[in-house]
Amino acid sequence: MIWELPVVALRNIVILPGVTMNVDVGRPKSKRAVDEAQASDRRVLLLTQRDARTDDPALGELYDMGVLAVVKQVVRMPDNTYQVLVEAQERARVEGEVPSAYLRVRAETQPTPADESREVVVLANEVKSAFEEYQRQNKNLRLDNYQLEGLKALTDTGALADQVAHHATWTPEEKQEVLAATDLRGRLEAVLKFLTRDTERFNMDKKIAGRVKEQMDANQREYYLREQMKAIGKELGGGEDGPAEVEALREKIEAAGMPESVKDKALKELQRLERTPGGSPESTVVRNYIDWLVDVPWSKRDEEILDITRTRDILDSDHYALSDVKDRILEFLAVRQLTHQPGETEEQRRERSAEERTDDAELRAPILCLVGPPGVGKTSLGKSVARSLNRKFVRMALGGVRDESEIRGHRRTYIGSMPGRIIQGMKTAGVINPVMLLDEIDKMSSDWRGDPSSAMLEVLDPEQNHTFQDHYLEVPYDLSQVMFITTANSLQTIPRPLLDRMEVIQIPGYTQPEKVEIARRYRVPRQIKSHGLTGRVEITDAALNRIVEEYTAESGVRNLDRQISKLARKAARELLEKPWEGVKVIDAAQIPDFLGVPLHRPDRMEKEPQVGVAQGLAWTSVGGTMLLVEALATPGTGKISMTGSLGDVMKESVGAAVAYLRAHAHKYGADPDFHKNLDLHVHFPDGATPKDGPSAGITIATAVISAVTGRPVRMDVAMTGEISLRGRVLPIGGVKEKLLAAHQGGIREVIIPKDNEPHLQEVPESIRGELKIHAVERVGEVLDLLLLPKSEQPSIPPVQGKINQPGA
Repeated sequence: MIWELPVVALRNIVILPGVTMNVDVGRPKSKRAVDEAQASDRRVLLLTQRDARTDDPALGELYDMGVLAVVKQVVRMPDNTYQVLVEAQERARVEGEVPSAYLRVRAETQPTPADESREVVVLANEVKSAFEEYQRQNKNLRLDNYQLEGLKALTDTGALADQVAHHATWTPEEKQEVLAATDLRGRLEAVLKFLTRDTERFNMDKKIAGRVKEQMDANQREYYLREQMKAIGKELGGGEDGPAEVEALREKIEAAGMPESVKDKALKELQRLERTPGGSPESTVVRNYIDWLVDVPWSKRDEEILDITRTRDILDSDHYALSDVKDRILEFLAVRQLTHQPGETEEQRRERSAEERTDDAELRAPILCLVGPPGVGKTSLGKSVARSLNRKFVRMALGGVRDESEIRGHRRTYIGSMPGRIIQGMKTAGVINPVMLLDEIDKMSSDWRGDPSSAMLEVLDPEQNHTFQDHYLEVPYDLSQVMFITTANSLQTIPRPLLDRMEVIQIPGYTQPEKVEIARRYRVPRQIKSHGLTGRVEITDAALNRIVEEYTAESGVRNLDRQISKLARKAARELLEKPWEGVKVIDAAQIPDFLGVPLHRPDRMEKEPQVGVAQGLAWTSVGGTMLLVEALATPGTGKISMTGSLGDVMKESVGAAVAYLRAHAHKYGADPDFHKNLDLHVHFPDGATPKDGPSAGITIATAVISAVTGRPVRMDVAMTGEISLRGRVLPIGGVKEKLLAAHQGGIREVIIPKDNEPHLQEVPESIRGELKIHAVERVGEVLDLLLLPKSEQPSIPPVQGKINQPGA
C-alpha cells in the first residue's frame, strides 16, 4: 500500500516495527511534520539520517527504508521542542518526494511474507538462545523479567527479530541493516550474526581478563592495564604496533649523537614508556619528552665556509656602511680561519685537551650586541652573517617577554609544559652551531613570574652556556658553538650583568649621503621591480636627496623605503592613466607632485650676527641637527627663566653658564651686578620637542654672555661642547652626526672640544675637507672666536625664524 506521509528525521536512533517510544523533535521541519500529522491521520514516516551531524538533511541524506508510525501523544516542552510518543507499525520504503514546505514523501509499506519453513523455525530458536546468552553477558543491557518473558513468548518470528534488535546495544547502522531486511530469513540471519559476534567478544574479554589475572601477582597489580593491553595485542595477532614504536624510538636515540649521560636518561625514559599504558596521560608526557630529546640537535653541525674575502663581499653586497660591525665580524672570522685545523673531525675537536679548548676561538663564539635606532639594519645584518658563514639562521623576538620560563622552559610536572625558546630555536635550526639572533633584548621585562634577563645570563656567558640547563630537558645542553647576536635600541634598560657578557657595537645611524646611497643601491631597484616599473622609471640622486631631507626624519631607512614605495605607486597609477614613452626620469622638482607637501624643513643657518643668539649642534635619535639658543636680558631682579621643554641636565648647563659669567663678568665687559639687575630668559625654539644633554653648554654660555654684554654673535659658526664652572670645554658624543648636520645646514666653520679631535676620523673625508674645525679647551677661546664688538651689532635685530627639530 502506498502512503503520502510527512517525514520525521531521526539522529543516532533506528525505530523498528512493534516498538512504542518517545522521540524528541526540535528541528523546524520535523516539528512541522508532526503538526501536519496531528491535523490529519496522525501517521508519520520515521527515517534515520545517514550522517548524524547534518542539521537539515535532504531526502537523499536519509535511509530509504523507515517505519510507518502513529503519533500517540505530543508534549510541548519549555525549550520549544516536542516530546512525541510514537507507535511504530510496519516497514515502509520511500518511493519519491512530494513538494512541500517540510519533508513529505510517497512511501510503500513492506509487509513481511509469511515463512513457516523449518529453517526459519530453527533460526528463530537460535536467536532466542543467543539473545539469552547475550543479555546475560552484556553488563550494559538491563531487561527485567517481564520483558524477557515477553520475548520468549513471541511466536511471530519477524516481531522476535525486531524486538531483539530494539533491545540490543548495536550501532544505528547495524539496526538499520535489520530494518532493511524485509524477508524473515534475512532478518533472522542478520540478528543472529550480530548476537554471535557480540557473544564471542564477551567470551574473548573473559579469556583476556583470566589470562591477565593469571599473570599478575601482588607486586604487579599496578600494571594491570599494561598487561591487559599486551593480552589484547596477543589475541589480535601479535600486537606489533607498541613494540615497533618503542624500537623506532630506540633507533632514533641511538642515531641522535647524544652525550652518554643524556643517552642513558633517554633510554631510561623509554623503559618507563614501555611500562606505561598507552592511553594514560603519563604516557603522553614521557613520549613528548623523548621526542624533544631526539629532535634537538646534539652533534649535527653545518660546515662553515671560513673565507673572510667571501664574507666581506656578502656583507658589502647586503649592507652599505656599518664598517665597525663588518670589521668586528671579519676579525672574528680571521681568528677562526687561522686556528682552524683542516681535516679535523668533530670527534677530534671534542678530544682536545681542556687547555687547548680554552684558547680555541671555535668554542668561544663572540656575543655581539648591535645597538642602534630602529631601521638601521640590525636584524638583517644577522641574516647576512649567517649566510656568509654558511650557518642556519634563527631569530628570536624577545620584545615583551616577561616570564623566565620562556627562556628556561617549564618543568614536566606542569600540564602542557615545553622547553624554552632557546631549545625551541635549536630544534628549528637542526644544528648545534647556528647563528641565533636575540632581537630587541632591551625590551624584556620582569614581573612575579620571574626575570627572563637573569635566565639569559647563562645563555650568553661563554663560561656557562656549554652546560645550559633547560627546566624541561633537565640535562645539560651545549650552546657554546652557537653564535649569538643580540640587538637593542638602547643600553639603558639592559641589566649591567647581562650587558657585561656582550660586546657592544654601536650603530649610530646613517648619514644623509649614506641614506641616498642605500636608496640608490637597494631600495629604489627593489620598489621599482615590485611595482612593475622596471625600465620605465628612474629616480635621480637629487630627488633622493630631497626625499631624505624633506620627507624623512630618522636614523634608519624604513620611512625612506615607505616614501619610495609611495612614489612608485603614484608613478604606476600615472603610467596607466597617462602612458609615457621610454623611461620617465623623476627629478627633485617633481618630488612634491608625487609625495605632497614636504614634511620637514631642513636646517638653515642664520646669516647676520645676532645679540643673544648662538648656533649650536645637537644629536637626536634621528641624527644630528642644528640647535638655536636664544637669550634675552631685561631689567629685573635676577630671575632666570628657561623654556623649550628642557631636561634637568640642560637646565643645569644654563646655571653653569650664568655662574661662569658672574665669575668673569669684568673680563667680558658685563655689569658685575647683572645677576641682581637683570632677568635672564633662555629659550630653545621648537618648544614642543623635549631637549636634554650637556653638549649645548658652550652654546648657552655664548648666548647668555652676548645678551648681557650686548655683543653680537657670529651666526656662520656652529658649536658643541659641555661647559664646566671653571670654563673648561668638556668632550661630548655624536661628533660625526653633528658635523654632518652643520655641513648640511650650510655651516662651514665649527667649534668642538679639544678632546673630541680623535673622533674626526669618523667624519667622511669629503665632509671634513669642507669644514674649518676649531678644537678648543676653554670657553674664552669660544668667545674670542664668536663675539663681535658692540659696534658691529646691527641696529635692528632680525626676527628669529623657528628652526625645525626632528620629532616636533
